[in-house]
Amino acid sequence: MLDNPLLFAAPGDLIVSLIAGMFGLIFGSFLNVVIYRIPKMMQREIDNFIATETEKELPHQDVFNLMVPRSACPHCGHQITAIENVPVLSYLVLRGKCRKCKAPISARYPAIELLTGLLSVLMIWKLGSGVAGLSSLFFLYSLIAMTFIDFDTQQLPDDLTLPLLWAGLLLNLNATFVPLHDAVIGAAAGYMVLWLIYWLFKLVTGKEGMGYGDFKLLAALGAWMGWAMLPAIILLSSVVGAVVGICLIVFARHGRNVPIPFGPYLAGAGLIAILYGSQISGFIQTLMP
Repeated sequence: MLDNPLLFAAPGDLIVSLIAGMFGLIFGSFLNVVIYRIPKMMQREIDNFIATETEKELPHQDVFNLMVPRSACPHCGHQITAIENVPVLSYLVLRGKCRKCKAPISARYPAIELLTGLLSVLMIWKLGSGVAGLSSLFFLYSLIAMTFIDFDTQQLPDDLTLPLLWAGLLLNLNATFVPLHDAVIGAAAGYMVLWLIYWLFKLVTGKEGMGYGDFKLLAALGAWMGWAMLPAIILLSSVVGAVVGICLIVFARHGRNVPIPFGPYLAGAGLIAILYGSQISGFIQTLMP
């Protein structure tokens, strides 16, 4: 990864990092909406397509997207007011319950807000407030959304993977992270590596080991960080995935035949790589003869 000070603009600026953290808390609230609604929007598209192909009458559906309708309690339908939607703080004041019906609110909502805020601080602290640092926030927010959607649905939506892929290529037109040549090869190689593994696994076992969304996610990571970082990303994601998978089976009695999504581990590995790519590359070089 490049260390161009014009692109990275003074990493370590505490004030700017804290501002990024505040923005991250706010955007984390929006990510909760993205994580909840995008799978439902995808399912609506599928239902509409099936209805059209089978010439069935489409059911009446209210407008449903990332902006409409307003967020509401799933138990009583109470619309969340602005004062009830302050990141983390509202959850604490309401003691984790709906203000109207007192039904419990999932702790995952403030957890995602807090995670997004803290990682935003880390991103700007490490990469600065230049082009690389600011664009890394988009990288981070995309990975957080994909991680939780994949955990919930075992799907990585094209609406998230493809913009991340194209953003990486466009940013590297000016070698923000790596030269464009490395980014293009990284995108192609990232997709093809998992595509080949998928088909080899399917030929040997007759089962599908991962989904096409995983191919696109690794392609996006390759577009951002170049082909040279792909082996480290694959190794990191495989190790973390194996450890978490074993723990789920042993401690949480997760069925061996129940699939575990691979996307979150790719996302975690990608996050480590963009933050510590130079150190990882240096370590790998020390291992080479």
